[in-house]
Amino acid sequence: MNDLPPVSGADVLHARLTVVDGLIVSDFNRAIFQDMRRGGITAANCTCCIWEGFTGTMRNIMQWKQWFRDNDDLILQVHSTADIRRAKAEGKTGIILGWQNITGIEDQIGYLSLFKDLGVGIIQMAYNTQNLVATGCYESRDGGLSDFGHEVVAEMNRLGILCDLSHVGAQSSRDVILASRQPVAYSHCLPAGLKAHPRNKTDEELRFIIDHGGFVGVTMFTPFLARGTNATVDDYVDAMEYVINLCGEERVGYGTDFTQGHGQKFFDWISHDKGYARRLTDLGTIKNPAGLDSIGHTSALTAAMQRRNWPEARIERVMGENWIALLAEVWRG
Repeated sequence: MNDLPPVSGADVLHARLTVVDGLIVSDFNRAIFQDMRRGGITAANCTCCIWEGFTGTMRNIMQWKQWFRDNDDLILQVHSTADIRRAKAEGKTGIILGWQNITGIEDQIGYLSLFKDLGVGIIQMAYNTQNLVATGCYESRDGGLSDFGHEVVAEMNRLGILCDLSHVGAQSSRDVILASRQPVAYSHCLPAGLKAHPRNKTDEELRFIIDHGGFVGVTMFTPFLARGTNATVDDYVDAMEYVINLCGEERVGYGTDFTQGHGQKFFDWISHDKGYARRLTDLGTIKNPAGLDSIGHTSALTAAMQRRNWPEARIERVMGENWIALLAEVWRG
């Protein structure tokens, strides 16, 4: 007698997909990596800099190098899109090292090449507040991309590092989009058309980045979803459909912003300027959308898309292939 639960059509499709999560900032450890495998995650942009400077970021990358050695049965480091394909073939999760703030370079543009060599492939231009490059979305005045920032964008273009604008202010984002010779992204955002919030992007902003060859990753972070902590995985797909209707399905992906394993201390740290100064926002209770409570349940997202009668081609694109196309363009391989 077979006591195993029946395998659904969504499970079969999800197992076949190349699944790329545009942002995970969980409390990384072996248990998280095991849950990534349960969730069928082929690759993910994993945060290794938020408020840290050069030394702190180097220490975080040093930790990741140790994790790669100790968990090579579960994860591998991604330097190119070929590594993402290899992760799929080998049944592992590819880790893209990414930053949510450019503070890791401090005031040294030359550090960018060092971090690129270490495998950093995605860098956000500001995290919520002002830095030497750009203005975050919680500042009272957005001064736009600085002259130093223009040099930073040019060097990131040269090296093949994706510019991320998720937590960046509207004027600074516009400036980066216009300055960059390569596509840029909102790796994890939601539409202000469904909920007005400083972290959400207006219809105009979403169309502007797409009109300039950019990319939108839709997040599930419930403080920014219309129904907040009452949201379900279907509300998350609602947000995706809203963005797709504005932007088309070829340049849209997903970026959950999973914070799995973190406690209140972490949320206090991320919601204060530089981790300790003025409070920027009250995130309230952090709760994932019902039905998508852990990374290991990512197949529920595929199932929700199927319930909407999305064509398989659209599901394939949004769940990963669009991300791969973007990264291949920026990383040049």
